[in-house]
Amino acid sequence: MTTPALLPLSGRRIPPLNLGPPSFPHHRATLRLSEKFILLLILSAFITLCFGAFFFLPDSSKHKRFDLGLEDVLIPHVDAGKGAKNPGVFLIHGPDEHRHREEEERLRNKIRADHEKALEEAKEKLRKSREEIRAEIQTEKNKVVQEMKIKENKPLPPVPIPNLVGISGGDPEDSDIREKREKIKEMMKHAWDNYRTYGWGHNELRPIARKGHSPNIFGSSQMGATIVDALDTLYIMGLHAEFLDGQRWIEDNLDFSVNSEVSVFEVNIRFIGGLLAAYYLSGEEIFKIKAVQLAEKLLPAFNTPTGIPWAMVNLKSGVGRNWGWASAGSSILAEFGTLHMEFMHLSYLTGDLIYYKKVMHIRKLLQKMDRPNGLYPNYLNPRTGRWGQYHTSVGGLGDSFYEYLLKAWLMSDKTDHEARKMYDDAIEAIEKHLIKKSRGGLVFIGEWKNGHLEKKMGHLACFAGGMFALGADGSRTDKAGHYLELGAEIARTCHESYDRTALKLGPESFKFDGAVEAVAVRQAEKYYILRPEVIETYWYLWRFTHDPRYRQWGWEAALAIEKYCRVSGGFSGVKDVYSSTPTHDDVQQSFFLAETLKYLYLLFSGDDLLPLEHWVFNTEAHPLPVLHLANTTLSGNPAVR
Repeated sequence: MTTPALLPLSGRRIPPLNLGPPSFPHHRATLRLSEKFILLLILSAFITLCFGAFFFLPDSSKHKRFDLGLEDVLIPHVDAGKGAKNPGVFLIHGPDEHRHREEEERLRNKIRADHEKALEEAKEKLRKSREEIRAEIQTEKNKVVQEMKIKENKPLPPVPIPNLVGISGGDPEDSDIREKREKIKEMMKHAWDNYRTYGWGHNELRPIARKGHSPNIFGSSQMGATIVDALDTLYIMGLHAEFLDGQRWIEDNLDFSVNSEVSVFEVNIRFIGGLLAAYYLSGEEIFKIKAVQLAEKLLPAFNTPTGIPWAMVNLKSGVGRNWGWASAGSSILAEFGTLHMEFMHLSYLTGDLIYYKKVMHIRKLLQKMDRPNGLYPNYLNPRTGRWGQYHTSVGGLGDSFYEYLLKAWLMSDKTDHEARKMYDDAIEAIEKHLIKKSRGGLVFIGEWKNGHLEKKMGHLACFAGGMFALGADGSRTDKAGHYLELGAEIARTCHESYDRTALKLGPESFKFDGAVEAVAVRQAEKYYILRPEVIETYWYLWRFTHDPRYRQWGWEAALAIEKYCRVSGGFSGVKDVYSSTPTHDDVQQSFFLAETLKYLYLLFSGDDLLPLEHWVFNTEAHPLPVLHLANTTLSGNPAVR
């Protein structure tokens, strides 16, 4: 998961009118008499002006193109001989002039009556106290809000639900493995319960300070990111009371009509992905409705000259922009390339092809572009459609783009051959230019920067071991064994990055220069923020090989997290994995509950829990069902047809 650093919805909350407390000198509890008189004069003058202006309009009987009555009709002239429309317009006049004057008099009388009625209403309003006015405003506001909620929560068109297999169970036969799985479940409960107590409704938790926390990717709003991100993990673990708590909060409090600038990528993978997964697992309609409401808010981000979305969008105004540090205003490959899974499911569930068209447009544009050495640079300018600086990475800024090419193919029941071809082409270029072996025999994925290979691998890139294993079946020229082995080699390297630290937890990135291998050199790269990528790869390798080393390595990581990251108020990242007395960063990331603990739980579960033949996990570990050809939006969805 990359961590860098709207068709408007009709149901917008109307902000309350702030009349101010009486104690403020510039607010008065009631209007003075002089103020009432002045206000009446202004209102009366304005209406009188509008009324009087009617008499100074040109005589409609002399310049008649249309009339407030329906006696005159504007029609095009048709040449009967040619049957073609003449651009000239002919006016068919109504009855005589006397009738028009009667109509004008009727309209004058109506305006005069409206004028008098408006004055009376204004006088009535000004007789009321401040409290009465506030009560009326609140009543009207409540009425509008209720109407909005009814409109927002209207049911979506019915669609056939894919065959959902293995949404519960997975109980291991081995008692030792069962105990380990129960321990992971207990860790999840500790993380959730403390968030429930100290950070409820906030995006994340500060477990030491015991208060809410929100990173800039969610703007200034409290959108309950941890709740949405953790829902499917709770469900899979059988923590149904906790799941219902989260569901109730979402029903009552999750509102996207907020003046907040959010990361399109992060909100898509965490919120839309989390809501869709919760819907498929539980069948509760509210999750689908909320996912669609949010998706509508993200759509204005695509309003760029190229259709490549902005990195951030304001959920209320729809205004988008890019990160200031991203190569002269470029969009980021891993961000705009990690929308396909969720958007395809949105089109499937709603019958609206707009989501499908947005992501397919991105794909078509990328296919037309030249790629240096067959590699995709991490930056693309959404205004010019040109690459930014030539920097390619399978870690941060690039990672999940490649993951989603493969998973688009898997999610389509292996019918999206275009996505599979793009994936195969990409990993062949990656293997040729980025994957190397160190002097000590460790296979790593470097980063390409302006024609130079930097021998550094990020923790984020460790997901690729699982990706290579997942994509082995179906690879070109019968190279399944090769890619499964490559995935195993990446898993071994990433395990070494953990094993060579004091805490047995991996650093943010590690180098392979000379005698230094799989070790962080700079202080700014020595932290661990509860990331899941290494455990993710262990799980995929376990599923495909059942080699016990992956469960052993996963348990080592779980024990290290329990020992060094657990605090009384939850779990916290650490600032230096090479220090035997670590300092905590005091943040319980939402992805810790969504990914790290979920992958650990699955690692110690049977293969019948969320089998990979039926489920594809988005980059935030939210499981989405395979859309078999008979059920896809492009063929069998009756809502589309």
